[in-house]
Formats: sequence, structure tokens, C-alpha cells
Amino acid sequence: MNMGLLKWFYPGLKVKRWIITALLGAFISVSGLALLVANLLPLNQYLLLWWGDRFFGSLSRAPGAAVLVVTGVAVIVYGLVRAFRSVVYALAPEDQGRLVEVLYTRRYLIRGPRIVVIGGGTGLSVLLRGIKKYTSNITAIVSVADDGGSSGRLRDDLGILPPGDIRNCLVALADKESLMEDLLQYRFSVGELAGHSLGNLLIAAMNDLAGGFHQAIRGMSRVLAVRGRVLPSTLQNVSLGAEYSDGSVIYGESNIPKCGKPIRRVFLEPRDCRAMPEALEAIAGADAVVLGPGSLYTSILPNLLVAGLAGQIASSGAVKIYVCNIMTQPGETDGYTASDHVRAILSHAGKIIDYAVVNREDIPRPARERYAREGAVPVVPDVREIEKEGVKAVNDLLLAGGDVVRHDPDKLARLIFRLILKNKKNPRGWFPQNMNYSNGAE
Repeated sequence: MNMGLLKWFYPGLKVKRWIITALLGAFISVSGLALLVANLLPLNQYLLLWWGDRFFGSLSRAPGAAVLVVTGVAVIVYGLVRAFRSVVYALAPEDQGRLVEVLYTRRYLIRGPRIVVIGGGTGLSVLLRGIKKYTSNITAIVSVADDGGSSGRLRDDLGILPPGDIRNCLVALADKESLMEDLLQYRFSVGELAGHSLGNLLIAAMNDLAGGFHQAIRGMSRVLAVRGRVLPSTLQNVSLGAEYSDGSVIYGESNIPKCGKPIRRVFLEPRDCRAMPEALEAIAGADAVVLGPGSLYTSILPNLLVAGLAGQIASSGAVKIYVCNIMTQPGETDGYTASDHVRAILSHAGKIIDYAVVNREDIPRPARERYAREGAVPVVPDVREIEKEGVKAVNDLLLAGGDVVRHDPDKLARLIFRLILKNKKNPRGWFPQNMNYSNGAE
């Protein structure tokens, strides 16, 4: 007998009693069914009825046999339910009350559209929080050009790829997001660890334990029960450079916004860095590829400059969607309209956008004034100029509440799925339940 099967009969599991109960129910039900057949069919079933009289007495006759069948089925169900509860309680006692909901949700999510999201920073994590409610077929492709803050220090000290944007995406896709986010995003404020986030340190530790950065991300994904997967756009150590309108050049992602000059183009060193094969495969099989939201020159474009990635997007049959930022970014997109953002992507990566999503909701005056003091203003949704570039513009009410001006995850997710269902066939029969597609007046 298989040793794994024998383990179910170890003492203390509190499963054997319920398995035996279910087997007893099966015996009663089968016996009742046999006796019922013996009573109803015009056959000589003397031996069977004699056996029934010995074990079940008066219940061996037709009415009693029917009672035995019903009773046996009830005992089977009771035993199996109690055995199932014992197993669930041992594995996840906190989730046993919503087990059916968890199982249904996971089965539902696995049938959802295949979505590839490309970018970095907090903007990408906002989108991931919205779409993970409707599909688990998510691949987040994240820039690894960051060289500032905790990520930059770990990159210099340990020679690993920057973990900051990866960490944000892992937290956003985690099943236990509310319980883990505060811990992983915690930053030390004193001592040698001042400025480091705990999540970055955990990824760095996992990098050593697992034997590589990609393996570290996989390990963290298992720990966090991530819906989907997170991939770096490349596993090579790259540096981001920028050429400004006056011809000057600077290197380092964190340095680019500091010059305050209009950016002509950005580029990667080395320029022949290759995309991860898994990233290319995800794009090839995607129903939708979403760029942004996020910093245009330092989060989105660095991914598109990785060799092979933009070309794969262009050749993919996916719906290609760019989500434009709501506010301009000081030192990076000063004075940019939505069409300026679109033109920057097209000039760097070619025709890889079908739709440009822009916000048309008014920014509350207090927030607008606060951002203006930092040099940021709302991005003008110049729809006609966007469409002159051969890109369809979709403007909607996408603003989240609160003090920070950012996209609402649910509103943005609803709009993304509306565009997917409008443009793609739905072979898996998936449909987003309880999703109100309208964010406001069209």
C-alpha cells in the first residue's frame, strides 16, 4: 500500500473517525439499496432478504430499505464534511469560514484574461491592486534601472538588481496584502539600516538563499501567495541614461529628473541587454498588454528599451493600452500633455499602443495647489492630438479619493477589462462578475 495513503491513519489527525463514519454510511446505503431492489423486483431474493432480516430486522422490507438508503447517504455526507473540515482547519484555521468563497474565487480568477502590465514604481502597483480582483493570469514586467534609495544601496553593496519596484508589485499582488504590506514596506529610521525597507532586505536575503534574483522573486511570490507573477524586464545589470534637448547626457535613473531640462530621449547601457524569455512568452500569449501608469522616462520606457521587448509587443495580438499619468512629473515631464506622453513612447518603441487611457476628472483645488508648489500640474487630456498619432483615446473619470492624486484601482481595472472584452474573443467563457463598467458619464 502507498505509504502516503497510510499516513491518513496516523493517530491524532482527527480524520480517521470521519472516514470510518463515511464508510459506515456507504455500507448502510448500499445495503438499503440492495434490499429495496430485492423487495421490488419479482425475483427470488430469499438469501438476501434473510441476510437483511438478520442485520436490519423490520427495516429489510421496502419502506425500511428506503429509509436505510436515505440514512446511509446522510451519514456519508456528514462524515465527509467533518473530515474535510478537519483537514481545512489544520491547514488554514483562519480561512475555514470562507472556504467556499476562497475556492470559488480562485477557480474564477484562473479563467480570467491574460494581462501583461509593464512599468515600475507605485503607479504600477495601483493598477495591479485593481486587476487582481478579476484575474490571476497577471504578469508584471518591472524595470530594473533604479539606482536610488534603498534599492540603489543594495545594488552597490551586494551587486544585486534593484528590488524596490519588484517589492511593490509583490505586495500589490499578494493574497494577504493587508497583513503583509506594513511589514514589507517598513523602513528603518536609525542605524546602518536607516532608509532600507524590510521587503528589500528580504529579497536580498532570498537572492543569496535561492541562488539568483529571479529565483528570489519566485520564492517571495510563494511566501506571499501572489496572484500572478512578477518578472524583471532583464536580468542584466543596466544603467539608464538620458540625452537632453541641449545635447547633454547624464547617467543614473535617480539623476535624470534633477537636471530640470527637457528630455530628448533615454537609453540603456549596455544597449544590447536582453529581455527575459518568460517576459517575451507572456507578451506573446497575452490578451492585453498595459503600459503604466508610472514615470514615463524612468519607469515605463526603460522596459521598452530592453532588446526584443518592444518588438514582441508590436507583433502580439494583444490589446495594447497605455495608461497616462494624471499629473506631470517635475524634472521629467514638465508641461507635457497626454499626447506628449504618447509621442514619447512611439518615438522610443514604435507603434505599440492601440489605446491611450487619460483621466478627465477635475483635481480638487487643495490637491492641485499642493502639487503646484512641487512643480506638478494636471496632464491635459488632449484627445484629438492623441488620435492624430493613430492611437484611440479613452478619457474617463479615474481619480481616487484621498490626499494623493492617483488612479482609483477599481475604476482603472473596470476600464481595462471593458477594452479587453470589446476587442478580444473570450474563449474561456470568463466574465467579470459584479463589475459596473461605467465610471461616470461617457
